[in-house]
Amino acid sequence: MRHRRVVVARAAVAGVLSLGVLGGCSESPEDVRADYCEEVEDRQVELSEIMAEDSPATLLRALPVFRDLAAEAPRDIADEWELLIGALDGLDAALNDAGVEPADYDADDPPPGVSEEQQRAIARAADELASGEVAAAYEGVQQQAKDVCQTPLYR
Repeated sequence: MRHRRVVVARAAVAGVLSLGVLGGCSESPEDVRADYCEEVEDRQVELSEIMAEDSPATLLRALPVFRDLAAEAPRDIADEWELLIGALDGLDAALNDAGVEPADYDADDPPPGVSEEQQRAIARAADELASGEVAAAYEGVQQQAKDVCQTPLYR
């Protein structure tokens, strides 16, 4: 009987300790939101400066900031960030594969050396970025920052 109580006691202690260890490893949703809102506020000036540029490369220039924000984002907005960043990555890759800078690319007058296949890849990636689904994701991350953090991503 004593042996059984010792085994049960050890199991109970192990269970309590494992809950403590596991609980210490994960953040609560409130902590995640606080971290995300802090990141939004920390990056707001930089993102505002980037977004104020009148350039075809604006969103691509914002990509590193978007990645940092997405890394801190709560789960409820993670899919939207993933969709937006995926579309930006696709356009960035198509432009890099063609060897052109985003600001230098004009679909109506592509730079010399950009093949028709590369032009089509850039056009597909740009269409994806301009799609309603990506536009809704972009609006979603902006609205979520306003609603949850009480501040816009950029001003």
